[in-house]
Amino acid sequence: MTERLSTSGDQPPGGKASEVFAVFLKLGLTSFGGPLAHLGFFREELVVRRCWLDDRVYADLVALCQFLPGPTSSQVGFALGMLRAGWLGAFAAFAAFTLPSALFLLCFALTATTIGGPLAEGALRGLKIVAVAIVAQAVWGMARTLCPDRERAAIAAVAVLLLAFLPGSLGMITAIVTGALLGLLLGSPTTKAAEIDNRGIMPISHRLGSLALFAFLGLLALLPLLADESQSLAVLDSFYRSGALVFGGGHVVLPLLDAEVVQKGWLSPDVFLAGYGAAQAVPGPLFTFAAYLGALLKPEPNGLAGATLALLAIFLPGFLLLTAVLPFWDRFRSAAPAQSFMRGANAAVVGILGAALYSPVFTTAIGDMRDFALALGCFIALSAWKVTPWMVVLTAALGGAGLTALG
Repeated sequence: MTERLSTSGDQPPGGKASEVFAVFLKLGLTSFGGPLAHLGFFREELVVRRCWLDDRVYADLVALCQFLPGPTSSQVGFALGMLRAGWLGAFAAFAAFTLPSALFLLCFALTATTIGGPLAEGALRGLKIVAVAIVAQAVWGMARTLCPDRERAAIAAVAVLLLAFLPGSLGMITAIVTGALLGLLLGSPTTKAAEIDNRGIMPISHRLGSLALFAFLGLLALLPLLADESQSLAVLDSFYRSGALVFGGGHVVLPLLDAEVVQKGWLSPDVFLAGYGAAQAVPGPLFTFAAYLGALLKPEPNGLAGATLALLAIFLPGFLLLTAVLPFWDRFRSAAPAQSFMRGANAAVVGILGAALYSPVFTTAIGDMRDFALALGCFIALSAWKVTPWMVVLTAALGGAGLTALG
């Protein structure tokens, strides 16, 4: 059985992949501000201006992608492209929305390490410092949203405690699973199921959804067993697992990738954080940070091949899981245990990101009080003055160059 999403507006349902590509290329070049801002850009362009779908359908789609692990805005874009022009439209939306930031970060990766001198070193210093402010803002915002009560705040603290004794990806997986189980235990038995209408979400059959779920779980289980066969498979495994475990927003990918890339010795902490800072200055999804990392990995694959492999690997699990859940979404999200499970997992994610704020972000970027003062100024600019992230990143790079010049 195939379930179809209803549309409304002046335009008939259905379109061309080229049309989808053009619209999402514009969005990929102009959508600054992270996933929540991206969703606002999507609504304005596709719901209000182009009438590809109505607000109710768009809200259902956003709720689904926020519920799942993976890059929320990219998953919404993938689904919107599919809704408009089928599978070709889905891939056109993904490519157009992702390529601008991915290409910028690839160019940055290939040129940043060849530029020397105090000015360049100072700019990289500023990019590391601004990462402190960006992650601190993410922790603060997510804590207010995902840990609003004592129970979920305690789950976040448990996640930090687990990471203190189990560093790396094992500790993160343990923290997420523990948080989800605690969410089930602490969930109120009187929690009411969400009221969901029975409209289908997307033209995907139950059989295809089941196959996608099998592929998602199969790769998650099989890739670690094959990682020792070659470095390419090891890279594929690391970035696939990172993409599969991102709950709660793109910033959560930072500790996951640090565990998979820096702690394995494939990249230095300084280079890692400089790229993360640069990723804040470009539009589009934060997951394109993988292109920067893939280009600089040691040993090979790196360069263009490494960037392409890392980029596809980190997005793949989110798209497989989206395809798997779409036909079953209404039934699943109406179950109270599923809601409790996700609340606990999201609270654990806050703890994971909080632990990453200390190490590696703060311990790597902050060397003295001047560095801390610059980081604090960036945090205030982002959180209190609401300055756009790319302006804060540029200011931090100039500030880092100034601090280095002062000695």
